[in-house]
This record gives sequence, C-alpha cells and structure tokens, in this order.
Amino acid sequence: MTDVGLSGLVTGPIADRAEAAGFVLPGGGRQCLGTVLPAAADALGADLGVDLGGAGSRAAIGLPEAERVCVVLVDGVGYTNLVERAGHAPFLRPRLAGSEPLTSTFPSTTATAMGTFGVAVPPGGTGMLGYTVRVPGSGQLGNLVSWTDMPPAQTWQRRPSVFERLVGAGVAVTSIGPARFEGSGLTQAALRGAAYRSGESLAARVDATVAALRAPGLAYLYWGDVDKAGHHHGWGSWQWGDALAELDFELGRLARSVPRGTVILVTADHGMVDVDLTARWDVAETSALAAEVALVAGEPRALHLHLADGADAGDVRARWADVLGEHALVATRAEAVAQGLFGAVDDWVAPVIGDVVVAMTGRATVVDSRTQTPASLDLVGVHGSLTPHEMLVPAIVIA
Repeated sequence: MTDVGLSGLVTGPIADRAEAAGFVLPGGGRQCLGTVLPAAADALGADLGVDLGGAGSRAAIGLPEAERVCVVLVDGVGYTNLVERAGHAPFLRPRLAGSEPLTSTFPSTTATAMGTFGVAVPPGGTGMLGYTVRVPGSGQLGNLVSWTDMPPAQTWQRRPSVFERLVGAGVAVTSIGPARFEGSGLTQAALRGAAYRSGESLAARVDATVAALRAPGLAYLYWGDVDKAGHHHGWGSWQWGDALAELDFELGRLARSVPRGTVILVTADHGMVDVDLTARWDVAETSALAAEVALVAGEPRALHLHLADGADAGDVRARWADVLGEHALVATRAEAVAQGLFGAVDDWVAPVIGDVVVAMTGRATVVDSRTQTPASLDLVGVHGSLTPHEMLVPAIVIA
C-alpha cells in the first residue's frame, strides 16, 4: 500500500515498549485490515486508478481471482477469540486452521477500524481515531459511531472509499446491513458509494447477499451481534458462544448458497478482552489523572488526553505512567505521530490525536464517569488497545 502508507511500521521506543508489553502493533509484518478491500478489488480484476497494493495483499491473503467476491465483516470476533472458542464454530474451525490473521488498527475499535477497512488508509489519514474524538474548532466530544456532535461525514473523512473507487471502475458493489446504517455518519465516512440492502436478522442478510451475488461484483455483509454479546456478557460467556454458533451456521448456509466460483472472505474489525475491575481507574476520582486534563476522548482501553492550556504533555505523560505503571503504555502526541502509531498523519488530523495517548495492557481500563454513560461503564467486554486478543482479526477465505 505504498501510496497510502499502510505498509509503514511503528518504530522507536513505542515499538520497544509495545514488544515488552506483549502488544501487537498495526502492520507489524502482517497484512492489515486495510488491505482486505484492495485485495478483493484485485481478485475482481478492477483498476482502482491508484496503487493500493491489491495484488500483493491478494497473494498474501490467498484470494483467488473471481467474478464475485463476498466480504463478511463480523464485529468484535478477533482471531484469538475465535481460536479459543472454535468449538462453537464447526464450519469456520477447519478453515481457520489454515489462515493467517490480519492486524486491526490503533485504536482497535469499530470506528477506527472501519475507516481503515473502507478507505485503505491508516487512521492518521482518515481522522477516525476512536469511539469518541475531540472535534477541532468546537472542542466538543464527538462520537464516531453514532455520529453525534460531529461535522458532516464527508467533510470529516475526506478521502474516497474503496467502494467509490470500485463503482468508478465499473464494479457493482452492494452493502448489506441493518436499515439504520443506511446513510449513517459512519457509513458515509467509511463505506460510501455502495448500493445498500437492509436486513435485520443474520438470515435476512445472508439471503440479501445471495441475491446481490446473482450478478458479478462485490458484496459486503456486516454482522454486529457477536460484539454486542461480548460487550454485555463478555467474550467468554455462553451468550457469546451462542452468538458465534448462529454466525457459524449462517456462514455455512451462505457458502452453500452463493453462485459457483464466488469467493468469500470472513474478517472482523477488532477482537475483545473482558474487563478486570480490579485494574480500573476513574479519572473523575483520581486527582493525579485528572490534573491538567481538560477532556478525555477515545475509550477505556485507548485514551486521547486533551490537556488544559499551558499544561506540559511530557509532565502529564510521566504522571499517568507513574499512576498506571505496567498497566499502560503512555506517549505524547509527538512521540506517537513520529513513531508511526497512527500511520502517516495528515495536518488536519494531528489535533484530533490527544496531547497524550494511552494504550492499556492486560485487561485494565481507565474510565471517566464525568462524561461516560452508566451503561458504558458497565460493559464487560472491551477493546481498543494493542493486545493480541484485540488486534488480531481473522482472514478466512472460503472458495
């Protein structure tokens, strides 16, 4: 992905500290989530008009040439999660064994990962930098999933999506998801350009996908209920296992129902860890963390700290590192940008990144009860950081 910088690596002290913490960094010698759609485009023989590295990515992922490609993105089903709960997935299990995982983004969260998935650009080029972000100009906390308190999506994420490039190359692209996602801010930011078909149940979405693939082209199917089960009950719960079993059954039906020669690629935006309440800090109740911090953006596993006027980022970084110790990797914005944590960073994106950036280790979290809802504080399954459970996502080819 030479033109957009997805091939870049995180370097310097951040990489060294990440290795010591057992983290998986974006890229890190693996294909990343942003290579999926360029690889699919290359499998379809599409000329996107820009070098997104599709041929190399297609070879690495193992996608054969095809007239029809179906990309299934399952929210929240990380590669390691899937390996450890594979007993609930008899269809996927044998196909998982021969696959290599991809890496998600940092933060490993839906808005950020979907931006890179849909645009084939790292987060530093999309501005999709977390569950919530500080919006330059207004200074407000905007939500990139619900798109509340955000500017119009196409003025925020300014680059063309891969779907737009495919349609421009004459490829039919159909996106299948819930009705409420059609025209939503996140869809317009990351996945604009596709024809949209809605279905509320997974069975209905599989049926819509099969119908779309009667003609050559690309179909994209999204499913979010496994992630929902993980957030509410934990990825080790029976509820998560049941949600995975439903997914597995319908993916088997999809594979049996699509036209002969269709290639299916199953991936995810991120994985998940279950929160450890004995390793949780609340900024609202911890004076050393609250000091000189004007706004906390991001999420409990990956935080952007925007500082009060006159505060020194190095001092705040040192204070947070002292309080959190081995439970966090803490860096200033300057360090994170220079060492490639967000990929190449556009000038307008830089102030969206926190003056200080925090990635939590293990299953630790930092919350801010002043701005987070009670429901969000009660989540069992969480993600956003750089652990293997959060960062590695499947790339299962069914051909």
